[in-house]
Amino acid sequence: SLMAVCMCQAVLPAHAGPRGELGAGPLLRWMDAAACLAAEKHAGVSCVTVSMDDIQFEEAARVGQIIAIRTKVNRAFKTSMEVGIKVTVQDVLTNAEKIVSVAYATYVAKPVGAGKVELKPVQLLSTEDHLEHSLAIERRRIRLGYVQVFQKLMQESNKEGDFLLSIEDTCEEKDALSTERTHVQSTELVLPPHANHHGNTFGGQIMAWMQTVASISASRLCRSHPILKSVNMFKFWGPSFVGDRLVFNAIVNNTFHNSVEVGVRVEAYNCEEWIKAQPRHINSAFLIFSAVNDKGELLTFPRVKP
Repeated sequence: SLMAVCMCQAVLPAHAGPRGELGAGPLLRWMDAAACLAAEKHAGVSCVTVSMDDIQFEEAARVGQIIAIRTKVNRAFKTSMEVGIKVTVQDVLTNAEKIVSVAYATYVAKPVGAGKVELKPVQLLSTEDHLEHSLAIERRRIRLGYVQVFQKLMQESNKEGDFLLSIEDTCEEKDALSTERTHVQSTELVLPPHANHHGNTFGGQIMAWMQTVASISASRLCRSHPILKSVNMFKFWGPSFVGDRLVFNAIVNNTFHNSVEVGVRVEAYNCEEWIKAQPRHINSAFLIFSAVNDKGELLTFPRVKP
């Protein structure tokens, strides 16, 4: 595709977590930045992140290795477009290259002034371009279906007290730990380095902050440094800007033997909203973590009760 972007980053000690591996926070920031560049190259105007499909992390990158992030616009819809993201890690000494992650992000073009942005179709060059272009419409259908199913579930759970009681009954196990101890709250002030030239907070920066609070939440169950395996249902419901206070709330939703799901909700406040305690819900996501011991063996998470 003509609208492809490649970004390379050397993994430095400042980017690494306690295990000497590239932290998920910096990687999510880089992925968003590279994908946004591809979107803006196609649109010719500023673009903002709408959502990222479920992101899976396959390989860990270590200090001294090189991360390559290749992004391209797969398909343009009326005002939004799907950008494919492929992250690989290259070892400088052996030249071996492995896939770290493959993801798909949706970006929307921001109109300049009152005018509307009508995106031009993507110019398809290769067989792969044609395939991704066809699959993009299916992924969009799944995305929209996801949101509808989730909203329906939430409505049903709010209506049906019996449904919630039955869940509580199944979770009343002797050794189950209360999820209350895993609740983590963090507040961040959005400063100019966290935002684009229009003052909108970078989606990747919010993802990085979310990963931090979710990791702390998961660590309260495993007594180890959790490893992020995937980010699910990451969607922006509204924008945030320089000067906003972002409040992150994370809590463990459930454990599944060798993994744990942490839910994160992000609310934004400007100065006036902060005083009046009127938050704007801008984002939610579910993050899946695993944890290993010193020998690299997967740890088992305890059962939890909500």
